[in-house]
Amino acid sequence: MRAIRFATAGAAALMAGLCAPGAWAACYLVYGADQQVIYRSQIPPVDLSRHLHETVPQVAPGGTLVFSLDNQGCELEINRLPFTATSAASRGASMLRPVQPAQPARAPQAGRG
Repeated sequence: MRAIRFATAGAAALMAGLCAPGAWAACYLVYGADQQVIYRSQIPPVDLSRHLHETVPQVAPGGTLVFSLDNQGCELEINRLPFTATSAASRGASMLRPVQPAQPARAPQAGRG
């Protein structure tokens, strides 16, 4: 009888853990070095699986990342980051590159004949 109670309590604890809401932010804000908002979105600007002190300086040198559980005002996105930032889930911070203009295609040179 004791084993059944233990198993029932264990199963209940496991179900409670699986049904609990995950921890995530609803709004991500990046403040620049001058304390102005340079990024606001529901999509994280950096790869959150890595340490913030490694990733935030890549997208906003001297900046600060703040996340909130409240998405009030976050539906109006701002993106003035000097680097292209994508969602951590889609490409990861290793794909962050400075924005560069596209290079024009070169015309093939005619051979001598």
